[in-house]
Amino acid sequence: MSKKNTIDQLKQADLRGRGGAGFPTGLKWEMVKQFSAKKKYIVCNGSEGDPSIAKDGFILAHYPEQVINGIKIALQTIDHSSAYLYLRTDYYQKYKTKLKKVIGRSPITLFKEIGGYLSGEETTLIETIEGNRQEPRMRPPYPPQSGLWNCPTLINNLETFYCVNQIATQQYQRTRFYTLSGDLLNPGVYELPINWSVKRILQETNNLLSLRSKFFIQIGSGVSGEIIKSTELNRQVNGSGAIVVYKTKKHKPISLMRYWAKFFLDTNCGKCAPCREGIYRLNKLLCGNRINRRLLDDLLFVLEQTSFCPLGKSVTVPFRSLLDKIY
Repeated sequence: MSKKNTIDQLKQADLRGRGGAGFPTGLKWEMVKQFSAKKKYIVCNGSEGDPSIAKDGFILAHYPEQVINGIKIALQTIDHSSAYLYLRTDYYQKYKTKLKKVIGRSPITLFKEIGGYLSGEETTLIETIEGNRQEPRMRPPYPPQSGLWNCPTLINNLETFYCVNQIATQQYQRTRFYTLSGDLLNPGVYELPINWSVKRILQETNNLLSLRSKFFIQIGSGVSGEIIKSTELNRQVNGSGAIVVYKTKKHKPISLMRYWAKFFLDTNCGKCAPCREGIYRLNKLLCGNRINRRLLDDLLFVLEQTSFCPLGKSVTVPFRSLLDKIY
C-alpha cells in the first residue's frame, strides 16, 4: 500500500474503528494527515479493559507482525510521526519481548498502561502517556487536531491496525473478531464476517445447541453493551464485538445489574460529579430487595445527559435495555 493511496484504500474498504465507536478509519487518518504540524503521533490502543473482550490479546498472540506492520503503514502515511503501542499491563508483560523483536528500529514505543477500564478512552490514554492523572480531557479539540502534547494524534484500536495490514496486503475479507462468552459450549475469539447476525455467528461456532433453554444476550460489550432477547438474534454486533450469553434460570437481572454497577463504581475516575455520584447512588439503589424504577430511571437520565466523557454516558445502555426487555 503506497503512501499516495493509503487513505483512499481505507475509505474504499469502509474500514471502521474496532475500539467500540466505529468511526471511519480513513476519515480519521485524513484528519490527522491534513493538519500542519512539526510533530504528530500515532497510538495503537491495546488497553482492552472490558472483562468480556479478549480479541486484542488473541491478535497479539497470533498476529503481532500484522499489527506492527499496520502501525508502520500509518507512520509512512502521516508525516513527521512516531508511534506508541499502548498495552494493558498483562499484555505488556506477556508480549513485550516478542513485540520488541518485530518492531526492530521502527519509531514505535511500547507503553504499559497505568490504570484499567477507563484507560481505553482515548483522551484518558493521552493523559496517561503524558504522565498525568488517569482522567478524560475536554473535547473539542479532538485528538486528530490536538492530542499528545497538543500535537495531531491518530488513535486506533489494535484490531484496526491489524485490518490496515490486511487491506495493504489485499487479504481483507471484511471480517472482524468476536469474543463469545457466557453460557456457551464453545466460547472463544473468532474472526468472522462483519455483516453476520448473532444467530449466524452462534451457528457457525457450534454454539446454538447451548441455547435450548431460555436466554438473553449482551452484545457489543460485556459491561456497557445492549441486552437483546432471544427473538432478536438477527441483529448484527457492533461495538467491540462481544457476545455474552446468559441463561435466564442462571442469571437474575438484579444480580447482573449489581455486577455492572459495582464494575463501574470500581473503575470510575471520579472526575465529574454526575458520573461519580450517579454510579455511587446506582450501586446503593441496587443493594435493596426492591428497585425504585422511577429513581433508577432518573439516575440513568442524569448519567446519560451530564457525564463528562463517553464512558459515563455508556453506563445507561445495559441497564435500560435489560429493564425494558427482560426485567
